[in-house]
This record gives sequence, C-alpha cells and structure tokens, in this order.
Amino acid sequence: MTDPSTPTPPPVPPLPPLPGRTAADAAADAATEPGLADGPTEGIAGVDDTGVRRLAGDLDDIGRGFLAALFDISFTRFITRRLASVFFLVGLVAIGIAFVSTFVGGIISGIGALGWNPGGGIALILSTVIVVPVLAFFAVVLLRFVIEAGVALVAIAENTERTAQNTRRD
Repeated sequence: MTDPSTPTPPPVPPLPPLPGRTAADAAADAATEPGLADGPTEGIAGVDDTGVRRLAGDLDDIGRGFLAALFDISFTRFITRRLASVFFLVGLVAIGIAFVSTFVGGIISGIGALGWNPGGGIALILSTVIVVPVLAFFAVVLLRFVIEAGVALVAIAENTERTAQNTRRD
C-alpha cells in the first residue's frame, strides 16, 4: 500500500548529447595548441586518452633547480611544498628531544623530591607522566597545522597565478 500524501518525484531531465569526437582526437588536438607541450608525452604529466591537456612553460620548471628557486628574488617559484616534509621531520625531531628531556627531567626531579616531600614528589612524577605526553601531542598537531597552512597558502598563490595567466591569454 502506498501513502497518497507522498508526492511523485519530478521527471528526470534527458542527458546532454555526447561530443562528436573521441577522447583520443581531443587529446591530439589539445597537444598541438600553443602554450601546451609539443605532442603527447608518456607518463603521469603527459596527455592521456581522456583529452586532458599538459601545460608547458613556467609549470614545467616546478621540479627543476632547487637552488635557483631558493634564490629567486622575484618569488615566482615556490619551494614551500618541497620543504614541507623536511620542516615537519625537523620539527618532529625537536619535539621528540624536548619530550624526552622534559620527561626524564621531571621523573628525576620527582624522585629527588620524594626524600624531603613524598606527596610533592609523587605529584611531580604523576604530572610529568600525564602532562608532558599531552603537551608533546599538541605540539605535533600545532606543527602539522602550521605547515599545512603554509602549503595551502602557496597552493592558493599558485592557483591564482595560473588563473591570471589563463585569463590574460583568453
């Protein structure tokens, strides 16, 4: 039995017609347009049979010349994406060293305080065991957030530059 108060769904609109050429033809045409790579290339960055074009020019230089990008005073090439993993690794090592030294120092101080103030020594040991790992975890999360924010800003800048270049060409 059906409920008479339920409305009938609206009719589905017809699908648009398929393009008149194949994806391979579109890829071949896209590879010969000015401003794009000359001819299809193999690999991830090349033109595939979906018709997606491979950009050429400044975007080809992204993977080349780290030192040239590092000392580029016009800031047309960004190195933040390349160095993000290095910054994160160095930050993790620094947080790890700080964690171990603070944890061991807190335990040693707590054991030393047990002789003249047993309650204070136990409290210091417990607070070290609980607080130091939590703070280290938050430091790792904060480090990750900061690095991701920097990488996201660089990605926005690259996309904005690419959009501006495409707008000027049209």
